[in-house]
Amino acid sequence: MRIKYFFVFIFIFSLCCYAGDNYRVLLNPKGSDIETEISQYTLFILDYSNSMNEMLVDKTKYELLLESMKSILNNLSSENKVGVRIYGHRWGFTPYDACRASNLIVPIGKESHVYISKSLSKYSPRGMTPITYSLKQAVKHDLKGIEGEKQIVLITDGGENCDESPCKYAMELVKYRKDIKIDVIAFNIGNEADLDQLECVAGVTKGRLYHADTKAELMHSLNRAFKAKRNVDAKIIK
Repeated sequence: MRIKYFFVFIFIFSLCCYAGDNYRVLLNPKGSDIETEISQYTLFILDYSNSMNEMLVDKTKYELLLESMKSILNNLSSENKVGVRIYGHRWGFTPYDACRASNLIVPIGKESHVYISKSLSKYSPRGMTPITYSLKQAVKHDLKGIEGEKQIVLITDGGENCDESPCKYAMELVKYRKDIKIDVIAFNIGNEADLDQLECVAGVTKGRLYHADTKAELMHSLNRAFKAKRNVDAKIIK
């Protein structure tokens, strides 16, 4: 029996040596989630439009979003690469300005969750819902230069109201970008037309649409969207 284990050890040792500097071996005997060949970068796009001031039981949607985000961020490893863009946090002097109210408040990077928690509280829900413009800015600027798989997690309590179609944009996006998945969390949305648009955004980019009407459901959706990873048993990566 000892001889058998000795040869198993020699095989694994040889495999690792063969991998050398140009390979790395990922072993996952229990089938748990581990990092694969391509790192996943996550950008949260959060709704700060005026409707987020509406009450759900004893707190506003904004307060529930803030609490849920901080809870998720507190559990992240320093190796997680995340960033946050918000929209609707200002009105502007014209409707055009209000529909351009979208800003990256924390760029994607390691340990950025420490700054995100502090930054989210500096803004308040006020304006419109420029979802399409925010997605365009995220793809064009926030994710620029980042190689590998990229994930956008969009959280909104309503549909686009800036005369654009996030569904049409998503359909155009996938024609030339296959590396971006958009997961959408519909937070207390009852309008079927809005849900259809959001479901389209998620579906065509191979993401998922989650529904949440309470803080518990929002937390559950965030966990499912953010922690979804591929399972790998054993793999040699060049």
